[in-house]
Amino acid sequence: MTDKIVSVGLLTQRDLDVLGTSFTRHFPVPRDNSFDDLLRQLDQVDMARPVAEPRRLY
Repeated sequence: MTDKIVSVGLLTQRDLDVLGTSFTRHFPVPRDNSFDDLLRQLDQVDMARPVAEPRRLY
């Protein structure tokens, strides 16, 4: 049975360092500026999104 993909993320080198050597299923993005426009657009989405209030569990 194949596991379904449930998440895709953009990680920094620091993120990978924190996850450690057991996290092996990442695919490095080349540093050739091909993704600059996409990353810039994703940053704009993050800045435009309002911060949600934390949900209370009680």
